[in-house]
Amino acid sequence: MGEVSQFVPKAERERARLIRQACAIYFSIFPPADTVSEHLGKPPVGIPFGGRLVSHGDGE
Repeated sequence: MGEVSQFVPKAERERARLIRQACAIYFSIFPPADTVSEHLGKPPVGIPFGGRLVSHGDGE
């Protein structure tokens, strides 16, 4: 019964949701450094173009 509820405006909730969504997109494109070490030693994934393999440059 001693709990205090705080009013959070809808705009603030939407802002927090958008920040979480942006972070999820960012980390899906640029994974944290510790997950990159898991990919070391694997061949780079690329796109075949004109008979040669064009790499993404990040080793994935």
